[in-house]
Amino acid sequence: MQIGRVAGTVVSTQKEPTLQGVKFLLVQLVDLQGQLTSGYQVAADRVGAGVDEWVLVTEGSSARKIDRGEALPVDAAVIGIIDTVTVAGQLLYSKRAQARS
Repeated sequence: MQIGRVAGTVVSTQKEPTLQGVKFLLVQLVDLQGQLTSGYQVAADRVGAGVDEWVLVTEGSSARKIDRGEALPVDAAVIGIIDTVTVAGQLLYSKRAQARS
């Protein structure tokens, strides 16, 4: 899994039929210092994440199985919205603190 910040949405009205109703997000990856990297990926969202939220992203076969066992043609999926991240006893990210700023 990777940590990322939702940078935006990707809208596609014409897509593979099994992807009808699936929301796509543009996710910018985050490093161990909490800094945004130059890496981006498009991920299917099944948890209702929004712009600027930090999320957990899974890739590969785990991402393809996000819809009740039906394999979807995706490489990445948002599988969680992060509340806090702590590294070496230091708070790196807090959704609550982010909402106040």
